[in-house]
Amino acid sequence: MFELSFDLAPFAVKARLFLIPTPIASDTVLQTLPASVLEVVPTIRFFLVENIRTARRFLASLKQNIPIDDLTFVEIGKHSDPTVVLTQYKSWVEAGTTIGLMSEAGCPAIADPGNVWVQWAHQWGAEVLPLVGPSSLMLALMGSGLHGQCFAFHGYLPIDTQARVQKLKWLEKQSAALHQTQLFIETPFRNQTLWKDLLQHCHKNTWLSIAANLTAPDQLISTYRIGQWHQKNFAPPKVPCVFLLMS
Repeated sequence: MFELSFDLAPFAVKARLFLIPTPIASDTVLQTLPASVLEVVPTIRFFLVENIRTARRFLASLKQNIPIDDLTFVEIGKHSDPTVVLTQYKSWVEAGTTIGLMSEAGCPAIADPGNVWVQWAHQWGAEVLPLVGPSSLMLALMGSGLHGQCFAFHGYLPIDTQARVQKLKWLEKQSAALHQTQLFIETPFRNQTLWKDLLQHCHKNTWLSIAANLTAPDQLISTYRIGQWHQKNFAPPKVPCVFLLMS
């Protein structure tokens, strides 16, 4: 959390922060978002978003006659000034505003920016309202057949080959020690490099699952042991993927 000198006492008027899920595959709004989301979003006029262009495109795709040009957006991406964002955000909460928080795809604050703004909402006494929607991590875990009672997400693995291999070996050890499914992701153009490292350096009895392009018409979810993957002529597509490992 940012170390800024704002008063943390709850404000008199209770603001609301809706955590708005967005599709993780193109043209899947109606298939992946429930009616409750489609009803709430058009009522919101102030948004914290990872990317303004993506947010505007999503709102237009709802086809709810939302007056997009009349809305106020503040970007919370990695190039944003957190002090500027927090100042604007604080003024909204202080006024008892209803605010929407969106990432570029999926559920905000889950493997995406947003958690710090949720923390501030709690500090200021705002009501936090997460909405139902697609999460690639949960869908991948559900579809993998691997242990769903104990799991951990590690984000992106190191780009450096040696460091990445060391990380994979550590994940295998953690999985065996804790009986824990390990989840991680990669930039699509590096999927095949990661896949080669997995097959080369992980034990033949380790389970490996891949979930690619989830919720899209061509989605793929497949789980085999490393030794079985060696017998298949498979290369992961250059699309968003979740990788799951369990030893």
